[in-house]
Amino acid sequence: MIARIWRGRAVGANAAAYQRHVTQSVFPALPALAGHRGAYLLRRETGEGTEFLAVTLWDSLAAIRAFAGEDAERAVVEPGAREVLADFDAFVRHYEVVHGPACAGSEEAGRK
Repeated sequence: MIARIWRGRAVGANAAAYQRHVTQSVFPALPALAGHRGAYLLRRETGEGTEFLAVTLWDSLAAIRAFAGEDAERAVVEPGAREVLADFDAFVRHYEVVHGPACAGSEEAGRK
């Protein structure tokens, strides 16, 4: 399994607007995509606003490419998110999930 991690930042009331957009529009649509395994939105307050990390889980890089396009490292940022974010990364990072609930019961799952 692959974790796809992306960062964005919002200020003021736009933080709540971004959180609503992601949790009510973006994340509910992801389960319909082949290979999608889950999603988390993490947030923390900083002196410069609210930082968000979006973590989505996928079966493989092939599933990610089907979602993001051939350049899997390019961030997919919807217009609704662009409207309320002060800044965001144009790239994502991918990590192999080697331990966690999705890997439970299969040592082999941690090596794929």
